[in-house]
Amino acid sequence: MALTLLIGGCSKTYYSTMEKMGFHKRDILVDRVENARDSQADAQKKFKSALEQFGSVVQLRNTDLKKAYDKMESEYNRSQKAAEKVSKRIDDVESVADALFDEWQDELKLFKSAELRRSSKEQLRETKTHYQEMLASMHAAEESMAPVLQTFHDNVLFLKHNLNAQAIGSLGSEFSSLKTDIDELIEKMNAAIAESNAFLAKIGTR
Repeated sequence: MALTLLIGGCSKTYYSTMEKMGFHKRDILVDRVENARDSQADAQKKFKSALEQFGSVVQLRNTDLKKAYDKMESEYNRSQKAAEKVSKRIDDVESVADALFDEWQDELKLFKSAELRRSSKEQLRETKTHYQEMLASMHAAEESMAPVLQTFHDNVLFLKHNLNAQAIGSLGSEFSSLKTDIDELIEKMNAAIAESNAFLAKIGTR
């Protein structure tokens, strides 16, 4: 509980400082949604690259298997870092969105005009709805990364322990399964990116 209060206090100080500098929570939210969207697009590229490397390893016959393993491991590490970045960006979006919506809700009490209060409250409701749709899509893409990374990791580890042509041949079926998983992951990421763009378009009109 103490840690939660400390983090909350730090967040309030951060947003207060940023507002004094002319950057309001809404501006920060827009920036963070854009960052989350861009990190998902970057992760897509990393996963595609890793899949291509995996595919080339499966096709290997008489070549330097150690070198192939090193490349495949490198692609896995890049994909893992990209996935971690996506998760961090989504956390950042949630942090500022929660602060923004709490502030908006509190400020509804400050209206003297009942009509303007109702209008603002309706805007809050609509914005929250669009935000939740976007966030759900982001989390769906995020959750899809874990099993793909696990499959990558298992096969990189298998290759490390079995650097021989027989081991390479046995990865063929795994490649087909992994390709399907990554295709689904990319589809979910595209949906999340589209939701992010739609949310940015809507909040940009506020």
